[in-house]
Amino acid sequence: MLFSKMLIPTLREAPQDADIISAKLMIRAGMIRKVASGLYEFLPLGLKVLKKVENIIREEMNNAGGQEIILPLLFPKDLWLQTGRWNVYGKELFRLKDRKESEFCLAPTAEEAVTDLISKEIKSYKQLPLMVYQFGTKFRDEIRPRFGVMRSREFLMKDAYSFHTDEADLDGYYKKMYDAYFNICNRCGFKFRSVEAASGAIGGDFSCEFMVLAESGEEEITWCNCGYGANSEKAESIIANCIQEKLADMQEILTPNVSSVNDVSKFLGLSCEKFIKTMIYLADNIPIAVLIRGDYDVNEIKLQSLLGLNEIVLADEETIISVTKSPKGFAGPVGLKNIKIVADLSVPEISNAVTGANKKDSHLKNVNYKRDYNVDLVADIRKVKKGDICPKCQKEELQFSRGIEIGHIFKLGTKYSKSLNAKYLDADGKENSIIMGCYGIGVTRILAATIEQSHDDNGIIWPDNVAPFEVVIVPINYAHQQTKEVTDKIYEALSSKGLDILIDDRDERAGLKFKDADLIGIPYRIVVGEKGLLNNTVEFKHRSYDKNAVKFLSPQEAVKEVLKIYKR
Repeated sequence: MLFSKMLIPTLREAPQDADIISAKLMIRAGMIRKVASGLYEFLPLGLKVLKKVENIIREEMNNAGGQEIILPLLFPKDLWLQTGRWNVYGKELFRLKDRKESEFCLAPTAEEAVTDLISKEIKSYKQLPLMVYQFGTKFRDEIRPRFGVMRSREFLMKDAYSFHTDEADLDGYYKKMYDAYFNICNRCGFKFRSVEAASGAIGGDFSCEFMVLAESGEEEITWCNCGYGANSEKAESIIANCIQEKLADMQEILTPNVSSVNDVSKFLGLSCEKFIKTMIYLADNIPIAVLIRGDYDVNEIKLQSLLGLNEIVLADEETIISVTKSPKGFAGPVGLKNIKIVADLSVPEISNAVTGANKKDSHLKNVNYKRDYNVDLVADIRKVKKGDICPKCQKEELQFSRGIEIGHIFKLGTKYSKSLNAKYLDADGKENSIIMGCYGIGVTRILAATIEQSHDDNGIIWPDNVAPFEVVIVPINYAHQQTKEVTDKIYEALSSKGLDILIDDRDERAGLKFKDADLIGIPYRIVVGEKGLLNNTVEFKHRSYDKNAVKFLSPQEAVKEVLKIYKR
């Protein structure tokens, strides 16, 4: 392929609204162009990378026994009403009406559609297990589209769905898909971790995210060298710094104009670990009190999942006064009535705690669980923090990193099959709900995550197997007869072995060609120049962090080097 014949509009500078390095480099390298907020066009180079990533994923899905299908992008409202997600999914769901005023949504995911399909086609246990998958455009009306194709309103996703007779069969297949995702991450050259995750709007009892490690990652992940890992919504820990004391008498103390834990801590000269924060929430519009140790924060995702809520938000000032008879900042569990109280596991461990007194400018000291107050439910509802101990090995402190989620796999159980009447007859002729699994991976997001993890000041550094071209041949002067002959021979020798080769035939300065080759991130560069040919040599360079990684080889040796690298 000749550079001059391709649409590769490289730029020296990125647009000012490109907010992370992957967006800047994809735009500068002529891979994507922005149409509107969260909407991007893929140009030839970007599409070539996208297709190579897609093929890696397809191979792993086929190896796992999957069968490829295509589902609609437009779904009828009725399917989503049956599963209850029409309202639960919220404003991220693109909704529209056709000319007959029938309501539809643009697919953010496809559990309803695929379950409806399977409910009509699967009748017997003999047809199970089964896994189908697709590559399809997904739509989510992000409140704040950003980071280029990392968080856009339209993106390419691979979503797969498995169907089973029982939980044991799902467990076995879930492990197979976990291994397939592990292989995908390795083949894409990622440094990554798999972590436990909350299931969110997809649902199900258990899920796992695959997180590419990068400082630009939107999510914080927690992990331990023992193998434990979880995202911030799911992470658990052993509580540190629990000191049991002899119980003292409770007493009220004045704390004028001092309400926050940090301020009261300084006022009394006590550690935040001695405090119980009492937070008033509206849980599906019903007030509840949530107790947590003073140095922790409430994990609202855990709390919402624990209570099976559609929505949970902090209460307004009027509700707080109505419930506690005091302004914000002075709530406490002692004497609270006619309200559900949920406590984090850290709370009962605090001896002689400090809490609000449900009275303006007053707190209570030496408050103790069961003696002075009770709760309706004790559970893990806190965000983990530095210093907490790993819940798996129960020895090491948890570590924290930033990550980019590129894949998420779920055990759905019967969440969708029951709603959409997807059943099978077992060997005894008894009707049962099909057990389901779901496995998604963001194809466009993989491109951005790769660049975030693999770039330098000069541009992108693609892994060999996903780069738009394996080799770029740069003739210093393609109009020079011998230079052109050698260039064309190298091209034919490599392309005949199935490699994707780009010849930069442009009548431009060598330096500009080199800059574009580094910007685009093609792994190997062969420079053909008149001076080198006097000694029958070409310059062979790997696109790496090592600026001195250059070899001077004969044209034949350069071809052999590339074929050896790509095992052709």
